[in-house]
Amino acid sequence: MQDLNLRIEGDVNFSDERKRWTTKLDQETKLVLAEDEKIFMHQSLSTPCFNVISACYGIYLEDLHGNKIMDFHGNNVHQVGYRNEYVMNKVKAQMDVLPFSPRRYTNSISIEFSEKLLSYFPPQLNRLLYAPGGTSAIGMALKLARVVTGKQKIVSLHDSFHGASIDAIAAGGEEQFKKYMGEFPDTINISQPKTALGVNANQDSLAEANELEEVLKNDKSIGAFIAETVRNTDVIVSSKSYWKRIREICTQYGVLLILDEIPIAFGRTGAMFAFEHFGIVPDIVCLGKGMGAGIIPMAGIVTKEEYNIASDIALGHYTFEKNPLGAAAGLAMLEFLEDNKIIEKVISDQAFMKEQLMKLYDSHSAIGDVRGIGLLWAIELVFDRGTMEKDCDLAEKVMYYALKHGMNFKVSGGNVIQLSPALIINREELKRAVNILDNAFHELI
Repeated sequence: MQDLNLRIEGDVNFSDERKRWTTKLDQETKLVLAEDEKIFMHQSLSTPCFNVISACYGIYLEDLHGNKIMDFHGNNVHQVGYRNEYVMNKVKAQMDVLPFSPRRYTNSISIEFSEKLLSYFPPQLNRLLYAPGGTSAIGMALKLARVVTGKQKIVSLHDSFHGASIDAIAAGGEEQFKKYMGEFPDTINISQPKTALGVNANQDSLAEANELEEVLKNDKSIGAFIAETVRNTDVIVSSKSYWKRIREICTQYGVLLILDEIPIAFGRTGAMFAFEHFGIVPDIVCLGKGMGAGIIPMAGIVTKEEYNIASDIALGHYTFEKNPLGAAAGLAMLEFLEDNKIIEKVISDQAFMKEQLMKLYDSHSAIGDVRGIGLLWAIELVFDRGTMEKDCDLAEKVMYYALKHGMNFKVSGGNVIQLSPALIINREELKRAVNILDNAFHELI
């Protein structure tokens, strides 16, 4: 068995299962993959790749031979589905008029999108700034926190992920990203909260929340606490009491609460933004991924009027800061969610998925836990439910079985099957996906 430290993600490109998968590919696909491997820098979870796609639409990817793959991963950009016709038409129309806006100018579509986006937030959160990607949004949030508080240290959760740039991995950082990068003395990690959902749902995690207060009592140079509102990779949904306590502590000690909603905003959890579930108002929210509707890279931060105090420096200064195409895509994405009542659909889908996945849990002892919210679900695979020892090998085998049968998903933590489909997915497609998993467990266990 391989070192689990190298298996924190289950689709690593150097595992034995990956090698077996690659040998079974057709010659045409192998040739394209070989060309890709010659050109691109090699990095874990990317090049070398495991297949070649030629099209995407709705919930599907399509490979070189027209095989359809239900995408339950999507890098979290596909809330409204791939190549959404409504969004595509809006972006094409914008492209014919104003495809780019130099940074010193504004444009009407960016203002229109911003006003629409802010309308979904509590009134206290009424200022924003855009960036070309989520990692850059994190960087802007960290810079703003230093301006507001005059302090440069931050607290984050152990094994958290907030992006791949040096400042973002300093803010959290999984081993895949921190390796070889040296020390990050300005970051203090505290424990992840327990999940409040699932078969193994735990207590309210107030002890984990109070760790933050203990750190802040002993270090007056901390300016911010950053965390995902819902941990995306292995789907940890903490309790309302946890987040209420975190908000209380941050307010008491004058520390900014930065919530990273880059992978989970825009309806994924059954609310436009995940913090709505917990009855709190953060100081800064980071957005990205689905913000550009899977068409245009688009990200940003939303914050409070009182923090609009950095006019003498450049918080972002990105070339595509007020990107008209990104704004058109984002506005159309919001309109599509609203007009088609997608969030209401996701709330209904949540109940359906819970019922279906609990049936899998009852049928297969290798499933140690099932948990989720909205259309974000985790199936945790173990050798034994008593010890909850991770079964990383089984998770990888199930992933490649699913790929063979037309379903793509992410494996996190080595043993957690994460299911994150496009929000437009219908019930028959959800049933088909669950059946693929059921068949995989029957065949592989």
